[in-house]
Amino acid sequence: MVLGFIGLLGGLGLLIYLTMRGMNLLIVAPISALFVTLLNGLPLFPQLADEGAANFLTNYMSGFSGFIASWYLMFLTGAIFGKVMEDSGAAESISKWIVGKIGMKRAALAIVIACAVLTYGGVSLFVVAFSVYPMAVSLFKEANLPRRFIPAALAFGSTTFTMTSAGSPEIQNWIPIEFLGTNAYAGWEVSLIVAIFMMVFGYWWLKKAIQNAVNNGEEFIQRDSDHFEVRSHLPNPLVSMIPLLVVLGVSFIFHDSLKQSALIIALTGGIIATYLINRKYFSNVGKAISEGTIGAIIAIANTSAVVGFGGVVKATPAFQEAVSFMTDIPGSPLIGGVLAVAVIAGLTGSASGGQAIALPLLAPHYLDLGVDPEALHRVVSIASGSLDSLPSGGYVVTTIRSIAGETHKDAYPMFGALTVIVPTIGTILAVILFSIGL
Repeated sequence: MVLGFIGLLGGLGLLIYLTMRGMNLLIVAPISALFVTLLNGLPLFPQLADEGAANFLTNYMSGFSGFIASWYLMFLTGAIFGKVMEDSGAAESISKWIVGKIGMKRAALAIVIACAVLTYGGVSLFVVAFSVYPMAVSLFKEANLPRRFIPAALAFGSTTFTMTSAGSPEIQNWIPIEFLGTNAYAGWEVSLIVAIFMMVFGYWWLKKAIQNAVNNGEEFIQRDSDHFEVRSHLPNPLVSMIPLLVVLGVSFIFHDSLKQSALIIALTGGIIATYLINRKYFSNVGKAISEGTIGAIIAIANTSAVVGFGGVVKATPAFQEAVSFMTDIPGSPLIGGVLAVAVIAGLTGSASGGQAIALPLLAPHYLDLGVDPEALHRVVSIASGSLDSLPSGGYVVTTIRSIAGETHKDAYPMFGALTVIVPTIGTILAVILFSIGL
């Protein structure tokens, strides 16, 4: 069993190391899963295992393909929605309107708020980063701020106080519905308090870090690949928010009857609303849809790769022992749930992937113990958005490397502070508030 635990930790360490060395997740994840397999004594192929028994190939591909089967349409509609918002100029219009209200000196805050509005409006996290990044570069250039903080600002506005908050249409807030019988607004009172805390504390930390870097002589460094194109005609920012309201409204109307499937209808409604309202502003709607589709495939493939890693991890005896240990921790059952989901999200590198693996195991156990499903929904959701942002996470790699063109060495310290440490503190706060009966 000791060797098995070494395999789990070593596999995660290998996943993080190879990812930070620049290797592709679609290659790194199965290699790391193979390491876990060998040290846990699992057969490599189904032909070498007893019928129905765990093995590397079956478990990896079941996790990989299962996640795609469950969530592809949500990734697809979210990515296309983000792209049509971008192509029509609606996302830029909303972002510039926000900047106009808070001022250029607060460039980082403008990026955080723009990401938060789009995320809570239903735009996929990956697409939010793609959509807001060009504006972030322009703002950081004008304000002469170090560009290595752009990924942290994008991620903080997208994956912390918005992604896992009550009412959020992001899948990280919807996965628990299937297993706990709750709705997207579960535990909203505690969620509101935690979200405000994370927003205020995280922004204070980001602002302080940027100021320290500026005081040390860091400044914006322009690249040959930068493009500062200015659109002469943009739609009205307030009108551009209507599709976001459509997504929120439709998801609210259908969340009880359709559960997480309501998000597909909501995002589709957002796409249609964007086209109808802003069709004269589109530059190439067909290209936007194609790019959104490609973006969705890349995003879900990266996430599924690490979910496949988690599928192998889940099949090991060492993992079962670890889950048993965490769920039997004395005190509030919420603590065990939080630890289990956070650790599994860390092992899989994905908040949604971690929940998809953990909740089928944890939900029946905790519901049988009489745990409040709304409280469990909220703490599990918030906790899933903490260790998922270790350096190997699919969103982390995509945002830092693919979108921002930064290195982990430069961008991850602040990125990790805001997306791992801040949500972890927020999770602890949520458990305390639920435990005292709030």
